[in-house]
Amino acid sequence: MKVQFSSVIGQHHIKKLLIQEVNNGKISHAQLFYGEPGYGILPLALAFVQYLFCENKGQEDSCGICPSCKKVQELQHPDLHFSFPVVQTLGKTSDLFLGEWRKQVAENSYFDLYEWTNRIDSKSRKPIISVDESKEILRKLSLKSFEGGFKVILIWLPEEMNEQCSNKLLKILEEPPNNTLFLLVSQAPDKLLLTIQSRTQKIQVPRIDLGELSNYFKSQLGKNSAQSDSIAAFAEGDFIRAKNLIQDSDIKQIHRERFIQLMRVCYKKDVINMLNWAEEISNDGKETQKLFIQYTLHMFRQSLMHNYLGEEMTRASEEELVFLKNFAPFITGRNIREFMTMLDETYYQLDRNANTKIMFTQLCFQTMRYIHLG
Repeated sequence: MKVQFSSVIGQHHIKKLLIQEVNNGKISHAQLFYGEPGYGILPLALAFVQYLFCENKGQEDSCGICPSCKKVQELQHPDLHFSFPVVQTLGKTSDLFLGEWRKQVAENSYFDLYEWTNRIDSKSRKPIISVDESKEILRKLSLKSFEGGFKVILIWLPEEMNEQCSNKLLKILEEPPNNTLFLLVSQAPDKLLLTIQSRTQKIQVPRIDLGELSNYFKSQLGKNSAQSDSIAAFAEGDFIRAKNLIQDSDIKQIHRERFIQLMRVCYKKDVINMLNWAEEISNDGKETQKLFIQYTLHMFRQSLMHNYLGEEMTRASEEELVFLKNFAPFITGRNIREFMTMLDETYYQLDRNANTKIMFTQLCFQTMRYIHLG
């Protein structure tokens, strides 16, 4: 398993800043890496730790072969400690799940809470970081550094801390021991206590550049240019979303066919088949429905690209391009705002467990109305 900067997709600006921070000796004691997990928040934090501990640092990366690097790569460095959400009925603290954590990171360090929960609990119960974890963190920080340098506490998804844990963490952040480094790796930093946020150096991790993501698929997975560009555009710079799409190649085909069907029945004002379409998609799981909304947004964006910049600038597969040649002219400045607002609202309602049959029926009738505005 590699946890070097070279194994992180894109994010060159942040890599440079982190390397400068170490080499200049100006390391903030608490740092908050935040962004979507698929942007690389955890891989960046791990690469930063390995560079910090590396005994033979290069200008652009850790050496990857010194004893310290090897310990970090195996997630067994004695001065690197992990804290992450766990299912309380199975175990109260992260140390009880370290074996599964090491397996997960070794397989792929780009993962989210959903994937982690499925790994540790067949019942998919909600994991949290409890007050027992904060007590364990305090115990570890009371010990001396094994190798005489920094002690690092990496907290993955600190927004999952309960109130008691948050308050205890706040106290140690206010007066940390010498040579202690807290790395908070968060998907939702706004859920953290404001007092915790204020005591951290914030590092916003943006979505991966689409060109970088596309190049990764071409060089590492052997995808052709059209496939790579299409997947990168649909994933919107999120490697986890792209990974899930590649692992189940049938998913995108289903979304494409469903999207084409929706646009055709709405254009024809075929109410019976519009209702049938809403009935069918309402029976899918919420994650599949959300992916369809994201795919629809992707197709609308590619329609605009096709209209204004031409086919050569459109990031779509060959099958999608065939459909876009005839469909794209119907997506214009006269209806794109309405479509985007409609899809954003649908996604919002999905997260709040709205009645999906009613919601997708409404989406059909709105689509029928807007498509004729173009």
